[in-house]
Parts: sequence; C-alpha cells; structure tokens
Amino acid sequence: MSSSYDVIVIGLGGMGSAAAYQLAKRGKRVLGLERFTPAHDQGSSHGKSRVIRQAYFEDPIYVPLLLRAYELWEEIERESGAELLTITGGLMIGPPTSAVVSGATRSAREHGLPHELLNAAEIRRRFPPFAPNDDEVALYEARAGFLHPEESVRAHLQVAARYGAELHFEEPVERWEATATGGVRVTTARGVYEAARAVLAPGAWAPRLMADLQLPLTVERQLLCWFEPPAGREPFAVGRFPIYIWEDAEGDQIYGFPAQDGAPGGVKVAFFYRGDITDPDNVRRSVAPEEVEQLRTVLTRRIPSLAGPLVATATCLYTLTPDHHFVLAPHPDLPQLIIASPCSGHGYKFASVVGEILADLAIDGATRHPIGRFDPARFASRLG
Repeated sequence: MSSSYDVIVIGLGGMGSAAAYQLAKRGKRVLGLERFTPAHDQGSSHGKSRVIRQAYFEDPIYVPLLLRAYELWEEIERESGAELLTITGGLMIGPPTSAVVSGATRSAREHGLPHELLNAAEIRRRFPPFAPNDDEVALYEARAGFLHPEESVRAHLQVAARYGAELHFEEPVERWEATATGGVRVTTARGVYEAARAVLAPGAWAPRLMADLQLPLTVERQLLCWFEPPAGREPFAVGRFPIYIWEDAEGDQIYGFPAQDGAPGGVKVAFFYRGDITDPDNVRRSVAPEEVEQLRTVLTRRIPSLAGPLVATATCLYTLTPDHHFVLAPHPDLPQLIIASPCSGHGYKFASVVGEILADLAIDGATRHPIGRFDPARFASRLG
C-alpha cells in the first residue's frame, strides 16, 4: 500500500490525461490509473479527429470555456512539440431555425465571436462539395477546426510523466472508497493506493464507477466512416474544405472533416447522436452494411462527391446525460473525490480546460471557471 500520492487520477483518456498533466505541472504527486493502453481505441478519445469550435450551438455558457481551451491546447502543443490543433474553418449548416444554425448564431452574437452568415448560393460557391437546399444557410467560423485526439492524449501523458506523474496502464480500478482520514483509497488487481484526493474520469465506465450517485447516464455506440471521394481528395483538403455540422429539417445531424494524411485515408463523416445503447465492455465493434448505407444515402444528397467507396469504419462511445450537459463537480458527499463526465458526445474539445478545472477542484476545492451548470445535483429530482 502506498499513501505517497497527493492525487489519484482514475481514467487517462482525454479528460484524465489532461488532469494528470495539470496536477503534475503544479507539483503534485500524481498516480494515474488506466484500464487500457495509452491512447487506446476502446472508449471516447480516438478516431483521428475531433471537432473544435467556438460559436457553440449547444449553449452560450460553453464559450468562455472554449476560449480558454484553445489557449491550453496551444500551450500543450508548445510543451510537447506535437501538432494537436488544426484550424480549418467550420460551417454550421441547416435551416435558419435549426438548433445548429440558430444556436451557433446566438453564441457568436452573445460573445462577440467573428462569424459570417452564408446563404445556400454562397455555401456552394465557397465550398463546392456541399449541396445545400435553397432554403438552407450556414454560419461560418474561421477559428473552427479539429483536434488529433490520440496525439493529444499522448502529449498530455508524456508531459505529465515529465513532470513526475506515475502512470499505470492496463490496470482497471475495481473500487474506490473514502478513508478514515478524509482521503481516498483505490483498489486494483495489482494493488491498493491512497491519496488525499482523487479525480474520477472513467468515460464510458462512469455509470459503473459512479454508481453510488445513481446518475442517469447512458452509453451509446457511435459509428465513424471514412469514404474515398471518387474524383479524388483534393476538394476535401485542409485549406479548402472545413469541418461542418449539418442539421436537416427533421433535426438529424451529420458532421465531418477535411481529408487527413495517413491511415486510414479517405474523408471522415458520421451521424451525430444516432447510436444504440451499449455496455462499454460488450460493444459491437463490427459495422453492418446497412449502417454504412444509411450514411452514404445522406451523403448522396448533401455531399455527393464524397459518396464513394468505404475505406474504413470505427466505433466510439458517447456517455450521455439526459440534458446533454456535463457532470463536473466534487462528489456531493465526498468532496475529496472529483467526478468528471464532461462528454455527451461534444466534450473532447474541452479536454484541455477540463484538465485545468479538475486540477483546480482537486487542489483548491473550487475553480474560477463557470461550471455551476454541470453540478450533478440537477438530477436529484429525477432520482426522487
């Protein structure tokens, strides 16, 4: 047994790796525990690209966090020497009253973010692969782009270790409990560890490791696809083709990216919030042909020059709250345990600032960042 740690971080994916980095950088003795290998593909922090944007259609409350997230992504790039953030510009496309367009416009105006509003003809002229209906519009944001999730996790872990963090992989946490002295004891198959504080950032395993809170969390299997444009990737190159989220009149959303170098090739696109409830230990990783054809059918209408041969598929996991907002706070009964489920399918871009917030909470019990909306107490009425 060891009681030599200041903070134990449980889960070293996007959020946990950033927390370990922030804590170690501040001089804390950190132990990180991860059930898989570094930057694995079994959870929610993989897939070669993740959208980042500032004109946030989900809610303007996220914008201050995003502005800080950009600063911190650039900081970890400098410290690690890795390229983690690629700016491409971004389109939020749909009918003017769609959540994607109206919400992004609201956030941009409320926070004074640079943006342009484009009609369908302007979308087609500036970004020829897109084929919007005449009644569709878009908000264009020049600062949008994508993150490289696997590289970002590795960068946070590498720099955390450089600052002295002790990182254990392929060591799942079996249980945690409060100690009589007000700390936290964490048990794995390999050992029992103690620390004054712990950060619990288990991703899709949150329903299990946060079971005492009875949070209304569900885990969804999501499909990612890479298609090869029949006429070539040049129109989809970074610098010519932006990231995008596109909502149709029925409220269904797809999102996608420019072409990226390296494996798997092709151009990535996916449905947003269109998955089956699953168990993270028993995810169906195979992809049925009909799942691919559903996405190809949408591409044929919206981005016809992308609806080519399938190159690759992958699955990832969304851990969802009923309101799609995060859970990010000290445990209501055990303030020495910080709980983090900042996800619901739109969380990865926040990993850099969530790491800062988790370190603040673990060290000081408070943070300057606006996280009141993410208190799990909002679900108390649902739990009776």
